[in-house]
Amino acid sequence: MNYQHNYHAGNFADVLKHAVLTLIIQSLSKKETPFCYLETHAGAGCYDLIDEKSQKTGEYLQGIDKLFKEIIYPSCVKPYMKLIKALNPSILETYPGSPYIAQQLMRKQDHLILCELHADTHQMLRRCLRGDKRIAIHKQDGYLGLKAFLPPKERRGLVFIDPPFEKSDEFRDLVDYLSTAVKRFSNGIYAIWYPIKDQRVVQHFYSRLKKLNIPTLQIELSIHDHKIPLGLSACGMVILNPPWQLDKTCSELLPWLWKALSPEGKGYYKVLLSS
Repeated sequence: MNYQHNYHAGNFADVLKHAVLTLIIQSLSKKETPFCYLETHAGAGCYDLIDEKSQKTGEYLQGIDKLFKEIIYPSCVKPYMKLIKALNPSILETYPGSPYIAQQLMRKQDHLILCELHADTHQMLRRCLRGDKRIAIHKQDGYLGLKAFLPPKERRGLVFIDPPFEKSDEFRDLVDYLSTAVKRFSNGIYAIWYPIKDQRVVQHFYSRLKKLNIPTLQIELSIHDHKIPLGLSACGMVILNPPWQLDKTCSELLPWLWKALSPEGKGYYKVLLSS
């Protein structure tokens, strides 16, 4: 694996995925019973925005940096920004990855299972979250973790899948692994992030997902009006078995994010719920 998220931490795609992730975890926390959070491609936990890699691309300047400078946030964004501000009380220096966000939002009765195959990234993740007995960190292929750790003993929870999409057949593999996972943990919430580089590939992905016959929330965000030469122009998330009223909350979140991140009105956003 050659992908290094340090170059992209805090960009518009991170903002979308982590704002939505925060909303899902908050929804799970409304019930007192414990839940399990399983992540297949966990990453390093936190990222230094002052790091040379982050500074080289400056992608966070078009993402979290814009939100950090905002004074007023809608209610659907406040939980996410509260985490960002707590980690950066004065100036923006660090961006939290999804494992850190989940750790901060989980309760004492909840359980985190994190998979990270890359050796160096695995060690950084362990250092970031060290000492928390609620968390199990495994150096293994996250897709295989779907079989190894599902269903969770809690019988409720969230599976978060955020692959680097280095492989040309990643979308195909995603549906194959999801099909198996859903059979093992049918009532679980599955949140999948993906880049949008070829709409034909994405549409084929959607059509295959429909065959799983599961309620699906589809979200997309772009802050550009065309494909940019380098980098990412659009991304999306698919949530299987979305929590109640998540579609309504995302219908408030996406227009605000689009306006905040694309002041010239370029790009688009989409929220679509199907059963």
